[in-house]
Amino acid sequence: MVEERIVYFEKSGAENTATVIDIVKAHAALNGIKKIVLASTRGETAKAFAEAIRGTGLQLVVIPWQHGFAELYTQSSQPFPEPLADQLRQDGHQVHFGTMLFHAESLYGSTVPGALANVLRVFGQGTKVCVEILMMAADGGCLAKGERVIAVAGTRSGADTAVVATAAPSLMLADLHVHKILCKPEN
Repeated sequence: MVEERIVYFEKSGAENTATVIDIVKAHAALNGIKKIVLASTRGETAKAFAEAIRGTGLQLVVIPWQHGFAELYTQSSQPFPEPLADQLRQDGHQVHFGTMLFHAESLYGSTVPGALANVLRVFGQGTKVCVEILMMAADGGCLAKGERVIAVAGTRSGADTAVVATAAPSLMLADLHVHKILCKPEN
C-alpha cells in the first residue's frame, strides 16, 4: 500500500498555477520523471512553467490549441504566440499544435469523442484535458508509448490539475493510464 497526498483546490483557475508548479516539480524530482506535458492556450502557463523548471533537467511538451480552433470563438486563428513557441524550442522544450481529439466529431462523423470528453469531465475539466493532451503528444511523436510523465492542465486559464500517467497514442487509448492525481479542483 502506498499513501500519498493529493491537493484539492477549493476553486479552479489560474490562481492555482504557482502551487501546481511546486507540486509537479517536487513529484518529478522524487520520482525521476523527466517530461511534463502541459496545456497552454495563450502561453502564460507555458512561460511560468518554463521559468520555474529552468536548470532542473525537466522538459516541457507544450500542447496549445490546434490551428483554427480559436476561430470558432474569436477572430484569431491561434492565440499561442509563435515567438514563444520558437523560444521554448530553443530552450529544449517541444511545442505541438496537434488535433484536439475531443473536438473532432465532425472530422470523424461520430459523437464518440464528445461522449468520452463528457465522461472524463466527471473528474474535472483539467482531468479531461490531461488525457487529451497525453494522446495528442503521443500522436505527434513527442512522447513514446509507455512513457511515464506528468500531465498538467487547467480550467479556463492557468493550471489547476496535474496527473502522473503513462502515455499512449489515440489509437491505443486502452494503454493510456492515469496512475496518480497530484492535484485538482474540487469543483
